[in-house]
Amino acid sequence: MSERIQQSGQAGVAEPSGQVWIEGGTFTMGSDHHYPEEAPAHPVRVDGFWMDVTPVTNRQFMAFVEATGYVTVAERRSNADDYPGAQPPMLRAGSVVFDPPKRISGPDPSQWWNFRFGADWRRPYGRQSNIRGKYDHPVVQVSYEDAMAYADWAGRDLPTEAEWEFAAKGGRDGTEFAWGEELVPDGRFMANTWHGMFPTENLKPDGFDRTSPVGSFPSNGYGLYDMIGNVWEWTSDYWSSRHTEPAQKSCCVPVNPRGADIEGSRDPRMPEILIARRVVKGGSHLCAPNYCRRYRPAARHAHEENAATTHIGFRCITRP
Repeated sequence: MSERIQQSGQAGVAEPSGQVWIEGGTFTMGSDHHYPEEAPAHPVRVDGFWMDVTPVTNRQFMAFVEATGYVTVAERRSNADDYPGAQPPMLRAGSVVFDPPKRISGPDPSQWWNFRFGADWRRPYGRQSNIRGKYDHPVVQVSYEDAMAYADWAGRDLPTEAEWEFAAKGGRDGTEFAWGEELVPDGRFMANTWHGMFPTENLKPDGFDRTSPVGSFPSNGYGLYDMIGNVWEWTSDYWSSRHTEPAQKSCCVPVNPRGADIEGSRDPRMPEILIARRVVKGGSHLCAPNYCRRYRPAARHAHEENAATTHIGFRCITRP
């Protein structure tokens, strides 16, 4: 990939194409005022790194696939050993798709999430869909394995949760959102999120029903676009139900921390299937005030690392 000389941050160092330098520092990670998994708020320090200006797009992912012949997880037939008791017809290639219902009965998400055969990054919503005209939208239907394969090919990595959250704040430590205290300041839409009563009514005042072209909303203080909303983004950290604080709060600040170990990241809802979960950050176009208020830097969510959906993508970083 092409490079140019970094003009700020690390003077004279070649900056990877499409990335900006994020100067390291100390910040408050997590929150004590929202979902329990965000607590406790605690100080963390990260070293500097370069980060993709936008999420990886369909065009960029297509270049990777054309160069390598890579086949994503959603395009592969599932292994019966990984899904005990599954009927053979259900092991065909496919992925999970969001389908807005006309009405719902209770909070069961299976009312709006459906497994669809043939759904993958080229056909995000099934065999009848495509990405024509959406090459500048973030790639979706990519698992953690797929994201790491792209990062390896590009000579990059996925950010840790701490690196991602530090970058998302854009230099603002202590504000509710990445841009300040108001979700829609002075009526200006700052991110692609759901407006209306999720999952049945999306008013779309921002003009987007699903994903949006990257860079459609203002960048944060570091010049990064779509850190909030549009699509969730994979991080390299295993999931934990809460943040871990230093044993002695006054003694030290964690530097470049990592998340839980793999044993602590398994999904208790599926004890017979030992699939690790990773942290995803940033919220998506499906986050709404009445459901999943996770369009904030401190917010976090767990997702099975072998699963892909229509609202999860990724971006890469490069460490010096």
